[in-house]
Amino acid sequence: MSITFNTDEIFKMAENIERNAARFYRQAANQTLDRKTQQMFIDMAVMEDGHLNTFKQMKSKLREEGKKKTIVDPDDETSMYMLAMDANRGTEGRKSQTEDLDGSESIEQIYKIAINAEKDSIVFYVGLKNLVSSNIRRDKVEAIIKEEMSHLAKLNQYLIVLEEAQ
Repeated sequence: MSITFNTDEIFKMAENIERNAARFYRQAANQTLDRKTQQMFIDMAVMEDGHLNTFKQMKSKLREEGKKKTIVDPDDETSMYMLAMDANRGTEGRKSQTEDLDGSESIEQIYKIAINAEKDSIVFYVGLKNLVSSNIRRDKVEAIIKEEMSHLAKLNQYLIVLEEAQ
């Protein structure tokens, strides 16, 4: 049986990812004593807020026909991919699907949580980019993917420096 998503539902998933990510980075900043790392987390939260606004704007510009069930996959491959990603939606910014940071995490643990979450969001957005119509401006989704990739690179670099210092 084919599962059908509409673009409105997919953008809601993306909004949840970004909302959780911004909250996570603010929590991480509050748990961090190092000013440079704290500022990096705050900056990342602001970027995630920007992604959220981008997705909200893109969703609001959808014409009524864009909100109709438009993503049909008779072989279920794309739909099953989106369903699997939806099961993990909002995990960016969470220790797991149900747990926020509780203050007991080390900075190394925070970096690793963030790195895995950024990877998951990139995978989701690659799928999203392939599903949106050209009217919705795939270039905006691509820009968000590139920014998430820069987050991943930055976090990985901080983790490497931290591990080398230990």
